[in-house]
Amino acid sequence: MAIKPTYIKAISAELLEKHTDRFTSDFDSNKAVVDEVALIGSKCVRNRIASAITRKVNKRKRI
Repeated sequence: MAIKPTYIKAISAELLEKHTDRFTSDFDSNKAVVDEVALIGSKCVRNRIASAITRKVNKRKRI
């Protein structure tokens, strides 16, 4: 796996901080939430942000 770019990490952290209650451990639902709350022009970038958020949510649940 590749290391995520800094802008992906920063955007995902900001969205997760502002909308913590809306994100779950499901990638598809997170993708829809990212589409609603952020103006992302690229589908690829939206998916990478949703993926980063899903990983962070799953990591928090394991702890």
